[in-house]
Amino acid sequence: MLDTIQRFFQQALAEPERSENPAPTLERATAALLCEVMRADYHTDDSQIEALRDLLMTHFKLSSEAVEELMELAREEVETSVDHYQFVSLIKQHYDYDQRRELVRMMWALANADANHNALEEHRIRRLAELLHVSHSDFIRTKLQVQGKAE
Repeated sequence: MLDTIQRFFQQALAEPERSENPAPTLERATAALLCEVMRADYHTDDSQIEALRDLLMTHFKLSSEAVEELMELAREEVETSVDHYQFVSLIKQHYDYDQRRELVRMMWALANADANHNALEEHRIRRLAELLHVSHSDFIRTKLQVQGKAE
């Protein structure tokens, strides 16, 4: 019985909307983690919002209207969620290592968008990279790539 209850909660958290296509849920989870990085320093800059919009449009190949809706849904989910588990577990379940590393690179791009890099953003990215099982060397490598200090 305990297994049944545990399975129910894992499915409810991992797949909040039962659908044939998990992409919208994955898109929201990705956008939510990016919003977490943006909120890490308790200041959201217009340049970060624009960078988030560009990252989502490029990464998911969405229209500007779809990106606006995705950003709004992600903000709502981040504000109402208790922790990152639901987002991280879904991403780990459906993204391979290279996709998760690319997500960390996107986090760095977002953190650097406002030219006001701080320790809170770096800490949040480090923690999310650990939860996503992205190695520390790739965490540093993506940081340097975004900052233009490595290839």
